Amino acid sequence: MGPVHVLDNYYLAISLLITVAYQLFFFSIAYSLKFDKLTDFAGGTNFVVLAIITLALGGDRGNARNIIASIFIMVWGARLSGFLLFRILKTGSDDRFDDKRDKFFSFLGFWVAQMLWVWTVSLPVTILNSPNVSQFSQPSFGTGCDIAGVILFFIGFIMESVSDVQKYRFRTAHGRDGSVCDVGFFKYTRHPNYFGEILIQFGIFTIAVAPAANHRTSGGATSALYASILGPIFLTTLLMFVSGLNLQERPGAKKRYEKGDNWDGYANYLHRTSILIPFQPSVYEKLPVFLKQTIFLEFPIYVFDPAKHADQGKTQSNAAEEGRGGAENGRGSEEQNLRN
Repeated sequence: MGPVHVLDNYYLAISLLITVAYQLFFFSIAYSLKFDKLTDFAGGTNFVVLAIITLALGGDRGNARNIIASIFIMVWGARLSGFLLFRILKTGSDDRFDDKRDKFFSFLGFWVAQMLWVWTVSLPVTILNSPNVSQFSQPSFGTGCDIAGVILFFIGFIMESVSDVQKYRFRTAHGRDGSVCDVGFFKYTRHPNYFGEILIQFGIFTIAVAPAANHRTSGGATSALYASILGPIFLTTLLMFVSGLNLQERPGAKKRYEKGDNWDGYANYLHRTSILIPFQPSVYEKLPVFLKQTIFLEFPIYVFDPAKHADQGKTQSNAAEEGRGGAENGRGSEEQNLRN
């Protein structure tokens, strides 16, 4: 059975329409019921839906490369949505939406961004499964691209999955006591889950581009397969500059500093631990700043400088409150001693 042609021969339009409809369906539930628990679930499972549909429609649905690339993105999407659903069920609500939940267009804006994320990151698998690619005879699975892609995927999947569990267990055990999470993969990188996710998507792209890399396609099909690198690049850009490191690094350090929340311990962790690329801490802490800000991607936008970025009023207020708290505890102890 040959491929099913729907709207265009790269499945770009049908995958976009399915994504928009899928996300709007869950948005209507989330907005109407003020219900946060389905938001991330809708994002992760959308990848599964697109992979299943494009694989079923495509002409290479029995090809090992198409099956493996599709399964990889389905497994990643299912694990991510499952973990995030579990986490939100435990916490009860998502504070990302506290200022958006009751505002139609602000809340919708998040879902539109999620549509773009799903559709773009799915591009390597969508295009690999499309009629314009399946018309060509593919090389047998096992090329250099395939092997490299599988290795990248499994390293990334292990890092992301394990680090999510490590962070969740650490937070459950320590709560808000100010402890710094430097266990497991977090000993070598401050964001192992992000690094793992980037490896996963570049791994899937490396598998998907194999027909073009091995000169089995031509014309628009070759260009489209290479252009699908937009998916992992888009994801990397999001994690580094839009909704990942930029929202956690400097803001997180600022919050700790102003609250006096084990700042010295956290500052030491920042100094000795790579922001994204895993590296040995004892070596990383001795590297010059220039290397950290270039090779290891610790750009100035992530760095927190207390003199420039801290609200000194908040810092002094918190210090004063801690001082009063300490004095009150001291008086309480003295009174208790007198009673005894």
